[in-house]
Amino acid sequence: MTQKYDKEFKLHAVQLALEIGKPASQVARELGISQKTLYGWMAKYKEDPATPFVGSGNLKPEAKALRDLEREIRELREENAILKKAVRIFTNDRK
Repeated sequence: MTQKYDKEFKLHAVQLALEIGKPASQVARELGISQKTLYGWMAKYKEDPATPFVGSGNLKPEAKALRDLEREIRELREENAILKKAVRIFTNDRK
């Protein structure tokens, strides 16, 4: 079973290795994690320091905004289709 670590723990581990300058092997040993795990966290942090560990169903702000806009477009198209059907029904009743 894999261990899950929260975002703060990951950031702390990465900061120890990158900013304080401790060797990654020493940091991993002190925190009780594998070196491979720590190196993976460091790579994610280097890719995007602003939002490095989103995972678990969470999205980066840009991806969340895009998803929300796509949902809104889908809802508006459905509403538009309903309104078009209503207009057809009402125009047929008046004839």
